[in-house]
Amino acid sequence: MNNPIYPVYIISKGRWESRQTSKELERMKVPYYIVIEQQEYNDYSAVIDPDKILILPFSNLGQGSIPARNWVWEYSIEAGAEKHWILDDNIRYFFRLNRNKINLVNSGVTFKAIEDFTDRYKNIVISGMQYEMFVPRKQKCNPIIFNTRVYSCILIKNNIDYRWRGRYNEDTDLSLR
Repeated sequence: MNNPIYPVYIISKGRWESRQTSKELERMKVPYYIVIEQQEYNDYSAVIDPDKILILPFSNLGQGSIPARNWVWEYSIEAGAEKHWILDDNIRYFFRLNRNKINLVNSGVTFKAIEDFTDRYKNIVISGMQYEMFVPRKQKCNPIIFNTRVYSCILIKNNIDYRWRGRYNEDTDLSLR
């Protein structure tokens, strides 16, 4: 199987025209949900299959993406998922680095590989992918980095006690706790 087993959620606001992450997951044929506010439904549903759209029960709280991220977490638990993916809405491409060569990913296999690896261990509760900018092509890089921050594309174990908090740099905050 080349797709993730855990649900993939994209948090999005005001980006129905660009939809970078959504377009990339569509290209890769990775199933996902996009989580939006009610007032933007018509805009998003005009360009994304309505079956992929989840509408938040609140809008314009002025607290950044934190309430949406926590809602997704609870939604995932209620759906019976052990873990969930949460992605920012501005990811253009997914790449794989192999022998310092960057290759465009064409399926959900990278998500599945991360799931397979982390599912082997009880003490990995947050994992994800690295930004291309943190992987210099001329420098040898390990495929796995432990105890570091995880940004923008995160696999979270649902049964941990932590939740999203703050307003900015919430990815850093959660991964460091």
